[in-house]
Amino acid sequence: MRVVSLFSGAGGLDLGFQMAGHEIIWADDIYEDAVETYRRNLGDHIVCKDISEIESAEIPECDIMIGGFPCQGFSVANRNRHAGDERNELYKQLLRLVQDKKPKFFLAENVKGITNLEKGKVFDMILKDFSDIGYKVKYKIMNAADYGVPQTRQRVIIIGVREDITFEYMFPEPTHDKDGKYGLPCWVSIGEAMSEIPDPDEPNDLSNHVYSKYKLQFNGYLGHRPLDPHKPAPTVTARGDNKGGVVILPHPNGQRRMSCRELAAVQSFPLDYEFSGNNSSVYRQIGNAVPPLLGFAIADAFNSYKEECD
Repeated sequence: MRVVSLFSGAGGLDLGFQMAGHEIIWADDIYEDAVETYRRNLGDHIVCKDISEIESAEIPECDIMIGGFPCQGFSVANRNRHAGDERNELYKQLLRLVQDKKPKFFLAENVKGITNLEKGKVFDMILKDFSDIGYKVKYKIMNAADYGVPQTRQRVIIIGVREDITFEYMFPEPTHDKDGKYGLPCWVSIGEAMSEIPDPDEPNDLSNHVYSKYKLQFNGYLGHRPLDPHKPAPTVTARGDNKGGVVILPHPNGQRRMSCRELAAVQSFPLDYEFSGNNSSVYRQIGNAVPPLLGFAIADAFNSYKEECD
């Protein structure tokens, strides 16, 4: 299918759609470093522009519109979150463009915390908004670890199917299980994900294989908890900004922070995916991304529609 991507970031979700055989024909993000990363890895079809300034006529016709709209206003990591946070309004830009372009499908991704903001009233409003413009809407909270990502990252995935399309989207079944039940392999551990990555202090030819010198202090807070190499990592976050202050997971050896390359592996990016910008910017891009393997699982489920069309 032909895909338009909004709030594309470094391209994790888009890479997943490409892996599933779909074609990204147009993308947008406002963050320059992320746009440069996207161009280096996925193509020149991305523009760097504020979505509120984009007219519907600028966007090509597509089968599906996807977007992981910024989540800081919704996240439980933001202690000051409230329904009036102006960043919560960005989903309305996705709503506007879906309404104007009328793709067969849309996909919206966000943090789990969005579902209980204002006791669920905000999420109910979002679902109703998309339903009111002519879409059959369903959602599921998905754990990336269930799809081969070495990270317990829970995200809510909203799928919309235009009312005149006779297709029911079925969320993908897990490919992995925490304990290896149901004939599935166990969740992928951090140790497995990093098994092919050399020590960043030794000679190597990997891009972005540098790490923050921010001192480790294990005190139980986010980014300051020891990691078990035999388990998936906790959620990679993007708290902080591109000037510094980003929360970075420690390496399982307990001696240093993860390198940008190691953190990207925890997000399931391939080793040759090259990020642009300074270290803080790269960490931020990685933390904001949808894990490509989760994106692939979601995107591959749309291929049953392609088969019906054929």
